[in-house]
Order: sequence, then C-alpha cells, then structure tokens
Amino acid sequence: MKQIEVQIMGQSYLLGCPDGGEAQLREAVDRVDAAMCKIRDAGKVKARDRIAVLASLNLAFDLAAQQAAAAAAPAPVAAPRAEESAGDADPQAAQLIQRLDQALAGDGHLL
Repeated sequence: MKQIEVQIMGQSYLLGCPDGGEAQLREAVDRVDAAMCKIRDAGKVKARDRIAVLASLNLAFDLAAQQAAAAAAPAPVAAPRAEESAGDADPQAAQLIQRLDQALAGDGHLL
C-alpha cells in the first residue's frame, strides 16, 4: 500500500492508498474537497470540523438516494440461451414475453 499526499480545503493529508486505487481515491478526495469548499464558501459555517460533518452527511445522503434509485430500477433481464427452444423456456421468461406482448399490443404497429 502506498501513500499519497492530497489537499482538502487547502490542508494537506497523507493517505494510504491500495495498489491500483489511486485514481479512485483522488476522485473521492475531489468530491470531499468540493463538498467542503461549497459549505465553507456559503459562509454560514466556519469551523472545519463542522464543515467536514456537514459535507459527510451530504455525500452520504446523495449515496443513499443513488442506491434507492438503483434499487427501484427494473432489474436487467438475461437473454435466453441459444440452446433453449420456445418450449423449453423457463416460466419467468414466458411470463416476461407475455408481459411484453401485452405492453406492445396497445401500439400494434411497432413491427
């Protein structure tokens, strides 16, 4: 594990970095620095520790929102294998095809 020096809100930090993770760590540092500078520049909070806590909460909230959105998104559907014939398809695939047919039936002119 190597160490890299970074700047957050003008202050230097020496951070441990896993092999191959420098780009990802620098991106995380950039996000934290931007979040903290935004709070500092708003002028309502002056103490560095309070700015850090607020920035952490904002970043955690954004992450939770992204995770909730990803969980609400429909799961990807695997394509049927070439060796499966229509008669051998599993029941989930048959239900999915039926749902697609029903959804497309209203338009009727897609094909």
